Amino acid sequence: MSEDQGVSDGRPQQVSGGEFDGWTHWPHDPFESRAGPFYYRNEQDGTVVSAFRAEPRHMNGGGFMHGGCLMTFADFALFAIATKELEGSHAVTLTLAGDFLDPARVGQLMEARGEVTRAGGKTIFVRGLITADGKPVFAFNGIIRKIRKD
Repeated sequence: MSEDQGVSDGRPQQVSGGEFDGWTHWPHDPFESRAGPFYYRNEQDGTVVSAFRAEPRHMNGGGFMHGGCLMTFADFALFAIATKELEGSHAVTLTLAGDFLDPARVGQLMEARGEVTRAGGKTIFVRGLITADGKPVFAFNGIIRKIRKD
């Protein structure tokens, strides 16, 4: 999709208003925008937290958060956690693995925190944890690969 079709230039943008006022998001990713939208911010200690509010559209037929939603949010969080290491580079997810720990429900605040465990050259290793109102629901790890934009 080109910029004239409503997609931004790829830079993160700060949210103005609402629950996530002052947080940042990537509006140029149509899938994540539709699935979330998801947000992130830098904490005072230098770490990054990602978040969104669980809505009925994020749930599966059993009334719990769909596993695909948790995986999508974990993928978003990989890049948010590695923001400093990416330094504005384009990148793709090479691997993403996770463990479902507990169900999440409508209305809960979903947050992801983690750390870069190794970064060098074009490869970044990340691990993290998603919580629902502070309770662990999904542990994940992944590898990001920087790529050239052609």
